[in-house]
Amino acid sequence: MRGSSDQNLVVLTLYIIGVSFVFNRMVESIDDRIKFEFKKGSVDDQLKEQNLQDQIGVSFKFDNSHSLGNPDKELKELSVSIENKSDNIAIYVDWDNSALIVDYSKQSYRVIRKSPDVTRDLGVPQIFSVIAPKKTLSETVTAENVFKLEDKIYKPSSPLINITALQKSQKKLYNDFMNQRAELTFSLQLVMRLSELRVGLTPGANVPPVCIINCPFTVKKLPWTYALPWNKKK
Repeated sequence: MRGSSDQNLVVLTLYIIGVSFVFNRMVESIDDRIKFEFKKGSVDDQLKEQNLQDQIGVSFKFDNSHSLGNPDKELKELSVSIENKSDNIAIYVDWDNSALIVDYSKQSYRVIRKSPDVTRDLGVPQIFSVIAPKKTLSETVTAENVFKLEDKIYKPSSPLINITALQKSQKKLYNDFMNQRAELTFSLQLVMRLSELRVGLTPGANVPPVCIINCPFTVKKLPWTYALPWNKKK
């Protein structure tokens, strides 16, 4: 009887080791997932401080999550919507003076508004986008440093927030992020000019008041359990 029990224990031990090995390999094969969150409350507070809560609304659209290290599934651009809630104010979005600010690297990058045409020169000044009263502007924007020249055309090739690059530049922060002990933060600083419709931005006209809205975001590493079917939509 004792020999049979010892044999069963060996079989059970081998079974547990086998299951653990397969489970660990399965977890390792799952893409690292990250999630971007827009801190809308901060923007609402800024609008209230500038008494603009009844004139401007800002929102962003994200996928539920993005894969880390997968070029086809990394975030390379932001989808922003700016609403003009007013009855008689025109909003002009100044893309050239807007910036993407990455907190952990203390870097600021020029914002590029993506257009339907191919991008051949990043140095060309960008025209203002005009938002009429009671209308909403939806645009896709990215940062200048994301682009790479390929066949004389600039194409977005790098992630907006290059987390993988932290392995060399800030190893401790990278390890803390990957182990869910730290979050990364960045912001899109939008520069807008407001003008009554009868004034506009005609040559020689007075420059309308400038409104600067800092749109903050956090980036966090999701646990591997996020890949489970019942968690993917959370």
